[in-house]
Amino acid sequence: MRPPPCAAPYSPDIMSQSQPQSQPQSQVKTPAPSRDAFRFFHRLRVRWAEVDMQKIVFNAHYLMYADTAVADYWRVLTLPYEEAMHHLGGDLYVKKATVEYHASAKMDDRLDIGMRCARIGNSSMAFECGIFRGEDLLVMVDLLYVFADPATQTSKPVPQALRDCIEGYERGEEMVTIRTGSWDELGADAREIRLRVFVGEQKIPVEDEWDEADAVCVHAVAYNRLGMAVGTGRLLPAEGNVSKIGRMAVHEVLRGSGVGRAILERLMDSARARGDREIVLHAQRSAQAFYAKMGFLIVGAPFEEVGIPHVTMSGLLG
Repeated sequence: MRPPPCAAPYSPDIMSQSQPQSQPQSQVKTPAPSRDAFRFFHRLRVRWAEVDMQKIVFNAHYLMYADTAVADYWRVLTLPYEEAMHHLGGDLYVKKATVEYHASAKMDDRLDIGMRCARIGNSSMAFECGIFRGEDLLVMVDLLYVFADPATQTSKPVPQALRDCIEGYERGEEMVTIRTGSWDELGADAREIRLRVFVGEQKIPVEDEWDEADAVCVHAVAYNRLGMAVGTGRLLPAEGNVSKIGRMAVHEVLRGSGVGRAILERLMDSARARGDREIVLHAQRSAQAFYAKMGFLIVGAPFEEVGIPHVTMSGLLG
């Protein structure tokens, strides 16, 4: 789904000097959108490799910025792209990409890439991308995608489930649903995520992944709008008003999208509802910052568990 490159170099500063003072009525365009028109933003900083000899961003990189933002847009929809498209029985292909330049981005600029779905047709989806530096719109990118059969690359209708997901996000709706229950109720989906993350990705021996505690835990599983399980965690029985959360796992494509936070908050709510006052957990060192943002503090020295560096963290339930 990569957009095609621009055909030729472009200098917006030179172009602005040669623009006519007025345009025929048929060529007048609608005003470019402001930041407020976008719900989703991807932030990046311009790198040295992206500027030309004039120290401004080479024009083709704006399409790369838009493509990067599209990938993060799917993430905020909690749709792991490849698996979601397979689930939907199709794929998206760029039909048309247009770029309108207003000003140049420069080395080290912090850019906010706004992305929104402007229209969904029968088999096509039109996206608008606004590249901002602060409140200033630098570049507009319009992308037209066609939903098609990957085998024949012939267009097919956009599935209603995908349409509902995108339109729901643009309306401000939540993209993930958290279900809590027993292992009998949610074990099949929780098991799939844990096998993927702990056994497949982190190479934990499968015999070390399962224990008797699963049968007595409160389990939480996150589902996206397509009904795909994308994350899980569990709450162990309390000991003296102190409970423990464990087996937190999120699909690798969706980390940083809020799925883990939603799972943790639901498990904390469950602990709070049964009267627990404190939660402890064994956090992998790579996830320490995530739990710290949720109010957990380090308790004790680092240690290894199943060959992975961990640290004990604790949080109070207000």
